[in-house]
Amino acid sequence: MRIETLKLGAGFLLLQLLAASAFADPLLEDSDWLKTMAFAGHQTNYCGVFVYQSGGRVEMSRITHIADKTGEHERLEGLDGLKREVIRNNDKVWLYLGDKKVRIEKRRAQRAFPALLPEQIQTLKENYQISQGEEDRVADYHAHTVLFQPKDGLRYKRKMWAHSESGLLLKAVVLDERNRVIEEYAFSQLEIGGKNIDRKWIVPNETEAAHLAHQKNLSSLPKLSLESASSGWQVDSVPAGFKKILEMRRVIADKKLPVVHIVYSDGLSGISVFIEKVSDVTDVPGLSGRGAVHMYNRLVGDSLVTVVGEVPPRVVIQVADSVRYAGE
Repeated sequence: MRIETLKLGAGFLLLQLLAASAFADPLLEDSDWLKTMAFAGHQTNYCGVFVYQSGGRVEMSRITHIADKTGEHERLEGLDGLKREVIRNNDKVWLYLGDKKVRIEKRRAQRAFPALLPEQIQTLKENYQISQGEEDRVADYHAHTVLFQPKDGLRYKRKMWAHSESGLLLKAVVLDERNRVIEEYAFSQLEIGGKNIDRKWIVPNETEAAHLAHQKNLSSLPKLSLESASSGWQVDSVPAGFKKILEMRRVIADKKLPVVHIVYSDGLSGISVFIEKVSDVTDVPGLSGRGAVHMYNRLVGDSLVTVVGEVPPRVVIQVADSVRYAGE
């Protein structure tokens, strides 16, 4: 079962900052500054190259983001490996892979760098001790650092670098219990608010997208079918602070039956539970992972339960072992 790890979501945040040092730009009042950070990834115009590193894997991408009177537009281009490009126009997403495919679908709540921070931010204070760290520079911009220290051992520590003027996230790392970096996003080149940012790629509507696909001789992939519904499945041991934000059945192309998908989030970390009917399964992979993301599989009757989370491995095992069918 191929599972795309959710970066839930999707964008959330409330930070409790210490006073800035005498040599740093003064921070706004806490609540105002936190709101600035939470919304900067959506409201700021920028273009840059960022590097993602996790578990020995390194990827480079170029991101362009424009917010104008028609809404929010974003272009993400992979700079290594297979040619890939994602263009988002508000809640519509067009995905290009190589030279042959395009998918048009509505965008579900999802967060990606640099819009990693949540808009609904109150729950973060319940799960993390939040403090301001040192001043720094990232991609030649002055940054304030913020540390998220978990109040328990059920989630990872995180550190973030935000542009001291716009609040745009410039760098983010996930740290294990020994303070080792296990996942990192960081801009290596960046232009904020420039008038010279290319806007030719912006697709105004679905009709234009279909026309563009025809011009490029691209085939249209089937839309992913999503149906919000109560599944009858129950998860009894979700860590404190994680709240269910989504439960649905997904019709996936290579599956005969819909797959149940349940999503939990504490504001920064996400846990996804997938449940699918299987037959004649004798070898279940068990635990696997890379960087901050771990996955665990187990059989429950004739169903395969798969839990994927940005949490320590013992947490995905705990969650998976507590999944049971309670009836619809």
